[in-house]
Amino acid sequence: MAEPNELSLQGGLAPSNPLEQAAIVLLCMGEEPAAAVLRCLSREELLEVTQVMSRLSGIKVDAVRDAMQHFFDDYREQSGVHGASRSFLKRSLDLALGPDIAGSVLNSIYGDAIRPKMARLQWAAPKWLAERIGSEHVRMQAVFLAFLPPAQAGLVIEALPLASRDLVLLHMARLQEIESELLIELEEIVARCLDELGTQSALVEGTRQVAEIINRMSGDKRQMVELLRAHDPQVVSEIEVSMYDFFMLSNQSEAVLTRIIEEVPMEQWATALKGAEPTVRDAILRCMPRRQAQSFEDQLRRAGPVPVSRVEQTRQDIMAQVKALADAGEIEIQLFAEAVVE
Repeated sequence: MAEPNELSLQGGLAPSNPLEQAAIVLLCMGEEPAAAVLRCLSREELLEVTQVMSRLSGIKVDAVRDAMQHFFDDYREQSGVHGASRSFLKRSLDLALGPDIAGSVLNSIYGDAIRPKMARLQWAAPKWLAERIGSEHVRMQAVFLAFLPPAQAGLVIEALPLASRDLVLLHMARLQEIESELLIELEEIVARCLDELGTQSALVEGTRQVAEIINRMSGDKRQMVELLRAHDPQVVSEIEVSMYDFFMLSNQSEAVLTRIIEEVPMEQWATALKGAEPTVRDAILRCMPRRQAQSFEDQLRRAGPVPVSRVEQTRQDIMAQVKALADAGEIEIQLFAEAVVE
């Protein structure tokens, strides 16, 4: 559990959404119980909540009390009756229908036995998975990818040779039932991948690291970027994208944010702030005139669901405008949060 003195810091965060409340509850659990909970999350859920956990600081006692109170209130509302386990259904269906038919019914409910093993591969790098299946015949590649989450499967396909991607997608589209021999072969491939998973190389965010280093360098940062550009323009473009992350808006001064808000249409903000972290949303709203901020909050509440791809594209468009203002010398951007001394 977090130390009491950390929880009693003044000026800290109040848990304004369920994700922050979940992060606080997990921090209060201790490492082993929190790990048990995290193992039950999908890859996207785990990354989302741990990112918030890493950014929480200066949490007030009241914030912790509120988060825990919500947790226990929700817990008390649970009936204690859970859905039937697979083993329970198997025993019941075996008695009712016989083992062969029961197995077919269970597979239609839970998917094949291979799915839990495939789920463990969600942490593997797409390029690494593409290398593992690159020498397999195209039908096996299609079957392998059909059992991965669509987002991850798409990244693996992009890592395959360009000439074979259309054939893989075509075979996937034609899949309906997979014969047992092919499933046995798939299980062998997945088993090999899981055995080798611990040996894959570590991922290092080199561009992000360089972006942070440049921001902390004294002197003319722009000159250093241009010197790097002369060596490798593509790498510098990636560094600049990393430097202009949407979350960095929460680090800006009121004057800078006010200028950015003037430049960006309200329609773009309404899309970009969908699902944004509270620190970013609150920073933007604080710099709007009171009446405009109230109207904008009403607009956000009334707005319906927005596709994630559209939100991401809008954020990229906004950050491109921010970069253009910075390049023109109209604003001075603080790219990363710096430590301060009172």
